[in-house]
Amino acid sequence: MKISNKGVLNISSTTRRVAFIGVLTALALALSALEVMLPPVSVLPPGAKLGLSNIVTMYTAGSFGLVPAIVIAVVKGLFSGFRGVTAMMMSLSGGVASTFVMWAMLKVKKRPFGMVGIGVAGALTHNAAQLAVAAAITTPAIVYYVPWLILFGILTGTLTGMVLRVIMPLLNKFQ
Repeated sequence: MKISNKGVLNISSTTRRVAFIGVLTALALALSALEVMLPPVSVLPPGAKLGLSNIVTMYTAGSFGLVPAIVIAVVKGLFSGFRGVTAMMMSLSGGVASTFVMWAMLKVKKRPFGMVGIGVAGALTHNAAQLAVAAAITTPAIVYYVPWLILFGILTGTLTGMVLRVIMPLLNKFQ
C-alpha cells in the first residue's frame, strides 16, 4: 500500500483481491445464517434450504478460482458446526462437492450450461453429497428422499443461477 504524490491511497491488486474474497466469505456466512433463521416450509423436505450462499461460492469459483471458493465452502461448513457435528459434516460435504462441480463446469469453454445449469448442477451435487453423509450416519433407507431432493435441487439451483446471472455485472464492478 502506497500513498501517491497526490495524497491518494494506492492499494495493490493482491490486497484488493484478498479483501474482496473476505467480503464474499462474510456474505456467504450471512446468507447461510439467514437461511437457518427462516421458518421451515411445510411442502419442502425437512432441513431443505434455498442455498443462497451457493451464489457466493459459484461467483467466487468463476471469478477467483477453485481455491478461494473451496475456502469459502469450508469456512461455511465449519461455522455450521455451531448447529452440531452432523450439520457441519453435511455442510462440508455438500459445500465442497458442489463448489468443485460448479468450478469444473465454469471452466468449460463458452459455458454451454449457463448460470442456471451450473446452479442446478451445484444444488444436485450438494444434495447428493449430503445424502451420502446422511446414509452413512443413519440408514440407507434415506434414499427414498432422493426424488424430493432432485426436485428441490432443480428449483433452488435455478433460483441461485438466475440470481447470480442478474447480480454478476454489479459484483464484477467491485473487482
